[in-house]
Amino acid sequence: CGFSPKWGMLTGVRPSKLILNKMEEVGEAKAVDYFNNHFFVDEKKTALALSVAKAEREIINKTKENSFSLYVSIPFCPTRCSYCSFVSHSIGTDSAKKLVPEYVEKLCDEIEFTAKKAKENGLELSTVYWGGGTPTTLTVEQLDLVLTAIENNFDLSACKEYTVEAGRPDTITEEKLHVLKKHNVNRISINPQTFNDEVLKEIGRCHNTALTEEKYALAKEIGFESINMDLIAGLPTDTFESFKYSVDRAIELGADNITVHTLALKRSSTLVTEDEKDTVTEKNVEKMLDYSFNALTQAGYHPYYMYRQSKALGNFENVGWCKSGKECEYNILMMEEYQHILSVGAGSVTKLLSPNIEKIERIFNFKFPFEYISRFDALLEKKERISGFFKEYYS
Repeated sequence: CGFSPKWGMLTGVRPSKLILNKMEEVGEAKAVDYFNNHFFVDEKKTALALSVAKAEREIINKTKENSFSLYVSIPFCPTRCSYCSFVSHSIGTDSAKKLVPEYVEKLCDEIEFTAKKAKENGLELSTVYWGGGTPTTLTVEQLDLVLTAIENNFDLSACKEYTVEAGRPDTITEEKLHVLKKHNVNRISINPQTFNDEVLKEIGRCHNTALTEEKYALAKEIGFESINMDLIAGLPTDTFESFKYSVDRAIELGADNITVHTLALKRSSTLVTEDEKDTVTEKNVEKMLDYSFNALTQAGYHPYYMYRQSKALGNFENVGWCKSGKECEYNILMMEEYQHILSVGAGSVTKLLSPNIEKIERIFNFKFPFEYISRFDALLEKKERISGFFKEYYS
């Protein structure tokens, strides 16, 4: 074909999980050789996967068999970004706005139901993660309702990490940050995607760089223990120099986690279906990722989790970087499938692991908020399987 893919023959989502399993089978040296000479993976990418695997192993080895994470889905955003393919609704329309109060009510009911299942089966909650969408699209009162429902129903005494994605700076207010802090949320995301205002306009974000930096400073002042920032390599109209500035600025601000994504051209995103805008070339994306690797390494960050997406430019990867001791445990345990995940909310997926992870069973919630609300009783019937699974594999 005239080129050598950096990930060689690998097409799977989890190269770090693959090399970790191989290390356990044959040792590090043979695992590296297997990646380089059997899968034909580029040596730098093999080294990246190995580095991630070693960081993950430390977290995985501490995980109890009866532990689980709770995932909370809030599938609403202020607007839809041009590259987005998630099942998330813009609350800019009246029809979507009307769904939110009843969605929150049903979500609290599902939290109560799921907590009972966790208690019945002797499970211990280790991390909580709110994703979306943008959870901070909810009002202060709605956030407080869901946070209170979790506190009232789950035993949080062993919970080490509580994350809420506040990804869109235009959804963040001082009141919302205070209510998160009051409920012991200790990790949030504030995602610039880029520190170039023109690129932000191009992708449909309703905030600018100044607002991102303002909300980040506010969150630091309020005292959140860990703050993540997402950046995307390959956004339309972005340049290498602009991306370089974004990486440098995130480092300069001192974000505890910096996740560097590669733009994925998903079929259902407006970037693909409508805009048909030119994106950055794959050659430039490779240059961007190489720069982020070098800059973050030199600044004292290390890669701790990674995954790959279909249709990513250049078939490249997404990598989570962090300062020492700031790893997001949920990201590792969810991505590498080493822990039960009990999920609530539209579009979420519960994952149940048999002993020694010989089997993974998934329970899929209904995707769309209106379907989640209208078929809620049927959803709870599906989730009765949680008890059936533990009776079958653990009794």
